[in-house]
Amino acid sequence: MIKLSKYNQRSLYGGLIAAIITGTGVFLLGNISGYEAKKLITSSLPGINMLCNTIVLASATILALLLTLLGISSGSKSKLKKEHYVQVMAIAKLDTILFVVAIILFQVFNIPITESEELKTNWYSNIYWATLFLSSLLSGGMVSVILMLYNTVINMIKIVGLGEKDHPLVFQEEDENKE
Repeated sequence: MIKLSKYNQRSLYGGLIAAIITGTGVFLLGNISGYEAKKLITSSLPGINMLCNTIVLASATILALLLTLLGISSGSKSKLKKEHYVQVMAIAKLDTILFVVAIILFQVFNIPITESEELKTNWYSNIYWATLFLSSLLSGGMVSVILMLYNTVINMIKIVGLGEKDHPLVFQEEDENKE
């Protein structure tokens, strides 16, 4: 298991808060009947599909940019500690999970559920709550990835751009003596 830095823990808490906020807005609607849920599913699916598309595009872009970040990291004058690469690995892992889940949900949400005559009406409210719960999780996950990426970029600016030699992620001579 990867031990998360305080920066990544804060980012994950930020994503959790975002998911709770978006999920809470949904629960304020209260209980809905199957027929109401069917109408709400029909009206919310285009937005949820757009969310999935956006997350897929953003995730793929972030993964490609992480390769650039690794190039900058390895090419910097300062030797970086293992924790920096662990942070980048955590971003890549969460980002890849978001990418895969968003693609799967996009495919599932494109099934014409509301057109089905076989599906009982009471199932629509369960499907509606599941789609809103999953979209809240996707949103929170993307917020976490962006916050983690922000922390990593700020660290790289401090180390590479501003030349901070005493940054916690810069490998020092005394660190070598500890090993």
